[in-house]
Amino acid sequence: MPDPLADRRPPEAPMSDNPVLPAHPRSLRPSTPEDGPAIVALMQEAGLEPDADPVRLEWKYWRPRTDWSGPRSFVIVEGGELLAHGALMPGILRWTGGEARVIHMIDWAARRQAIGAGVQLMKYIGRQTDFLLGIGGSEQTRKIMPLLGYRLCGQVSGFVRPFAPTRRWRRLHGAHWKRLPRFARSTLWSLTAPRVDLGAWQSRPIDADALGQIEALGRQPTRELAVLGRSAGFLRHALACPIVPLELHSLERAGRTAGYFLLSYAPGQARLSDLWVDSADPADWRALVHSALRVAQRHSEPVELAAWSSDPALSQVLRECGFHARFTLPIYLRGTGGARGPEHSIRAQMLDNDAFYLYFDHDELWA
Repeated sequence: MPDPLADRRPPEAPMSDNPVLPAHPRSLRPSTPEDGPAIVALMQEAGLEPDADPVRLEWKYWRPRTDWSGPRSFVIVEGGELLAHGALMPGILRWTGGEARVIHMIDWAARRQAIGAGVQLMKYIGRQTDFLLGIGGSEQTRKIMPLLGYRLCGQVSGFVRPFAPTRRWRRLHGAHWKRLPRFARSTLWSLTAPRVDLGAWQSRPIDADALGQIEALGRQPTRELAVLGRSAGFLRHALACPIVPLELHSLERAGRTAGYFLLSYAPGQARLSDLWVDSADPADWRALVHSALRVAQRHSEPVELAAWSSDPALSQVLRECGFHARFTLPIYLRGTGGARGPEHSIRAQMLDNDAFYLYFDHDELWA
């Protein structure tokens, strides 16, 4: 199954050996809320489906974050015309023997006639950090990434476990002859999935005032996997997302918090957008996934639970919990200033880019 979001992500402007000199000097600057309509128009011109809601744009681009003091959205303008836009999602990359700042660019678009503007903007944003991270993208994006200095650094697979088969039929779109086989398959997957088993574990909701206990868990890299950090400021900004509802839950046993999971809710789909348990025991990871499944099933709208995994051990746990792999996306990393970074794969989750909240006018169902 191809990347369900690939064709809606902003295309990157290709480099040119013979750039056309602009009639007016270009200006690269942080964007402001007044640029919002022009940013939306630029993305629409690029064939995308941008969200024009000012509240949502404010959260993505301009709302202050305690874990990042600089601007998070930049534009290139020429003669009053907006030529390119790029926004960033900041984070921390940790690997055995190192830690560095990392940025995932989102809403990256440039006018086709503005030769080199997209690349210029990407390079400028790259200078604000140690590494640029890229996950997935269209076929064009994947071809151009190596030319821009990105290297392949693992892959992440999308998994799904369907539930609530009686609600699924009305969520499926298209001709009946196409819907029926899909409905039958998802129903079979639902009926043959293992029952939820938490063992001695239990979960409880966590609000934004208690994020310190999640930050204290740490996320330690291994020799095989680099990890992306989770600070209280990072999680607080995510929980304030106005685009989709989110729920953060701790995983506890014998009064001790050992893990957590973050659920986001797009139309028809619950997303296991982030998860961690301080344990190497697969049984504990299965309890975490089952806890998330139980919470998601309490809601009346979702008909499936989706998850990402770039970790072979987690992928196996998801399969044992009744999840099915649906697609695979590449993970790219670009160092700045000659930085090399980890030589092994990166443990990526939906929370590490816009996949945890991004949806369109119809249900994004994977099963």
